[in-house]
Amino acid sequence: MTTAATATPDDVFLLGGETSVRRVGFGAMRLTDATGDGTQAGARIWRAPADPADAVLVLRRAVELGVQLLDTADAYALGENEALIAAALHPYPEDLVIATKVGHLRPSPTEWVPLGHPAYLRQQVELGLRRLRTETLDLVQLHRLDPAYPLADQVGALAELREQGKVRHVGLSEVTVEELEEARRVTPIASVQNHYNLAERHHEALLDHCLDAGVAFIPFFPLAIGDLARPGSAVDAVAAELGATRSQVALSWLLHRAPHVLPIPGTTSVTHLEENTAAVRLALNDDQLQRLGTTLAP
Repeated sequence: MTTAATATPDDVFLLGGETSVRRVGFGAMRLTDATGDGTQAGARIWRAPADPADAVLVLRRAVELGVQLLDTADAYALGENEALIAAALHPYPEDLVIATKVGHLRPSPTEWVPLGHPAYLRQQVELGLRRLRTETLDLVQLHRLDPAYPLADQVGALAELREQGKVRHVGLSEVTVEELEEARRVTPIASVQNHYNLAERHHEALLDHCLDAGVAFIPFFPLAIGDLARPGSAVDAVAAELGATRSQVALSWLLHRAPHVLPIPGTTSVTHLEENTAAVRLALNDDQLQRLGTTLAP
C-alpha cells in the first residue's frame, strides 16, 4: 500500500515547475448524490450526499495515504463538492494541492453549459475561495472553453487573479495543442485535464506536447476502460500475472506512459481508494507495456 512514508521522488511531479505533488491524485466528483435520490445512478453530479460521513472518511483517508492532489469543480453539486472538501480537511496540510475548475453553468441536473464571460470566471473563483476557506486557490482550471468569448479573455481573467495572488496556478480542460499554445501566450499554464485512458487515446499528441512543455497532463476518467477490462483481455491477463486489480493495471499504465501524467481516480469506497493509490507501486515490464499499449477496445 502506498503511503506518505513510502513514496519516492519518482512518484512526484512539479506542478508549474514549483509545486510538488505525488502523481496519483483523487477526483472528488463522485462524492455526490449523483441523481439526488441516493442511488448514485447516472452522472448528474447535482447534489452533495445527504449523509456526508462516508465522503469525509474517503477524503481523510486519501490524505492519510499520501494523496496530495485533489480535483473538484464549482459545477460539482453547485459548489457543494468544494464545501465538502473544506468540511473534511480544513485546515489543510501544507503539502495538499486542491485543483478546482470554473467556467460551467449548471441550470439543471442534466445541463453543463460553458460560460467564459471573464466576470463570471472571476466570480466563481471568489466563490471557490469562500467554499474552500482559503486565500489562494492552488490550481484553477478553465473547465471548458466558451466559443462566445476570445480564449485570451477567458484565460486572461484567470491570469489577472493569479497576479492578485488569488490563484497560484492556471490550467485548462478539454483543449487542443493549438488552444494550449494560445493560452500559454497569455499566462503560464500548469496543467491540462483531458479525457484519456487505455481505451480513449485521442489526445496522444497533446499528451506528448504537454511533456515537452513541462505541463502536467491530468487524464480524467482514468479507469473508464470498458471492454478492455473484460475477462481474457490484455488488462485482465496482466492483472492476473501481477496479482493486481484491473483498475491498478490501468492506472499503472498511465503512470508508465509519461512522467507528467497525473491520474485522478475517484471513488466513494475507502477500499477502492487504497487499491488505486497502491497502483503507484505496480511495476509493468516491457512486454506488459507493449501488450497494453497496442490493445484497443473491440
